[in-house]
Amino acid sequence: MRTTDLALLTVAQMGEADRIAIAGGTPGVMLMERAGAAVADAVSRHAASGASVSVFCGPGNNGGDGFVAARLLRERGFQVTVALLGDVHALRGDAAIAAERWGGSILPPGVAVPNDADILVDALFGAGLSRPLAGEAAQLVAAMNASGRPLVAVDVPSGLSGDTGQAEGPVVRAAETVTFFRLKPGHLLQPGRDLCGQVTLADIGIPAEAALEAIAPTAFANGPALWSCHLPRHGSFTHKFERGAVAVLAGGIAGVGAPRLGARAALRIGAGLATILCAPAALAAHATRGPDALMQRSLADETGLAPLLEDRRLSVVLAGPALGLDARARQLVAALVHSSKPLVLDADALTILAENAEALSRLGQRNATCVMTPHEGEFRRLFGREPAIDRDSSKLERARKAAAFSGAIVVYKGADTVIACPDGRAAINATGSPALATAGSGDVLAGMVTGLVAQGVPAFEAACMAVWLHGKAGEALGFGLIADELPEAVPPLLRTLAAGAGPDP
Repeated sequence: MRTTDLALLTVAQMGEADRIAIAGGTPGVMLMERAGAAVADAVSRHAASGASVSVFCGPGNNGGDGFVAARLLRERGFQVTVALLGDVHALRGDAAIAAERWGGSILPPGVAVPNDADILVDALFGAGLSRPLAGEAAQLVAAMNASGRPLVAVDVPSGLSGDTGQAEGPVVRAAETVTFFRLKPGHLLQPGRDLCGQVTLADIGIPAEAALEAIAPTAFANGPALWSCHLPRHGSFTHKFERGAVAVLAGGIAGVGAPRLGARAALRIGAGLATILCAPAALAAHATRGPDALMQRSLADETGLAPLLEDRRLSVVLAGPALGLDARARQLVAALVHSSKPLVLDADALTILAENAEALSRLGQRNATCVMTPHEGEFRRLFGREPAIDRDSSKLERARKAAAFSGAIVVYKGADTVIACPDGRAAINATGSPALATAGSGDVLAGMVTGLVAQGVPAFEAACMAVWLHGKAGEALGFGLIADELPEAVPPLLRTLAAGAGPDP
């Protein structure tokens, strides 16, 4: 798979791709025929020939795709009923041609009862819908959802925004969604991902190279094609400092576990050395806990941190997991922000930054990498006072604006984690499991990012790689996992990736 295969297109960009294809000599009705054929193929996977299918068409090109699918399904032996939301005489362009080619009866929505069919096709509204469904459309969606029948949606479930993954009103809940050329952000952002069901991407003949060169997308589905060329590869004579030395700032005796999870994850993902820098009172507790591969040192205040930050062998600092919110913690975070060391900031460090606007604004002035890994609550504390960020309805755009504002890579965590770079690049992650919603999971993720940055992986790619692997580890372990097990699940995943990555680029 190539990076361009993972491109995510907004509704406007998809419209531009269609225009490029048509300008290149592919008639719009041919694109519609291919889209309808892909929908018919999906229905055929859900039901055998002879089954009854109700196709609910809307007044635009989405409805046109539905008319094509209905005609092809009829030709394959299905019993097809078509209902149109609107007046057939009001159809224009390719949709009108598709309706004419259907040639069969067209019922009003109130007559076509969803419960009467074995399978339903939602071809009402596409990804560009800009208002909540209301009236007859809302009633029809409610009836479709209540029918209990398998439902195949065209492009996106009706009522869902293709750009944000949000629905302001009633929305179809699909078993499968068939979309075209490239996914849209709304297919991956929640709740859109759940509402879409299985997403099938169909090739309808849009010239990919020409279209993507013209559009120049900057958002991607997170996957190995984005970052596999940066997988750490170490030669025969590599020593531990060349693999990267990590320092993890820790707090007092009450928070021994979280920083150790981060440090262990950094080691498991390949860093050569990890050292816990803890409050003096916690040193004995750290020293009596495994693994022995973890180093620990006492660190009373920022005065002791200064020489460590000047040590050229130290690659990156992780701060946040159980760091605390006391004066020591605040002084250490301030010292980090004023340093030139690469940083990964999580948990308590983010809370401290949220209370210090000057320190937050300084991140963008630093000469070194900074990655922040906020969950929803931390994100709101950090950026909720910025109206342009807080108002945006798309998690993707909020993450992008936060990255541009802070100058840091932002890993906006959740079931639909978004990784955003200040230069505008962004990725939406789809790996993971609800089993990852457990104490310490985020500490492990922060450590994984830290370990990859320590090995020289560029920060954006390191964050994308860590998020993807973290999700895969959660999938592999399943329910009942505890955060301690996540670092141990990483090496097998790395071996699989390395085996598939081929020779060094």
